[in-house]
Amino acid sequence: MAAAHSIHLDGTRFWVTHRQVQYGPFDYEWSPDFCGVALLYQGRKFGEYCTAREIYADLRPDRLPLSVVQVSSIVMGCVLLGVMHGLTEEERSEMLRQRLEEFGFDRFATTNLT
Repeated sequence: MAAAHSIHLDGTRFWVTHRQVQYGPFDYEWSPDFCGVALLYQGRKFGEYCTAREIYADLRPDRLPLSVVQVSSIVMGCVLLGVMHGLTEEERSEMLRQRLEEFGFDRFATTNLT
C-alpha cells in the first residue's frame, strides 16, 4: 500500500503524495543567463526566482490542495537553497526534514528524502 503522504525526489524533480494522490513533477530550470530560475509544475512555468526578494509563484490554475502547495513550496525552497549554497545531498535532506517539521508537515518526511 502506498504511503498516504510522502515526497519522492528524482534528480531535480519531485512529486508530492497527499492522501495517496501523487502531484507533480515539480522541477526548476535555470534561465539562459543563469540570473534566475523558472519554477515548473508538469513542465509548465508557474513561477520564477530572481533573488531572495524577488520570487513569484502561482499554482491557482492547477487547483492543487493547499497542503500540496505548501509542501511543494518548502521542498522547492530547500532544493534551490541547497543548490545555490553548494550543500551536499545529506545536508539538503536534513534541511528539508527540519523545514517540514518546523511547518507541521513532518508526515511528508516519513520516506527517504535522499
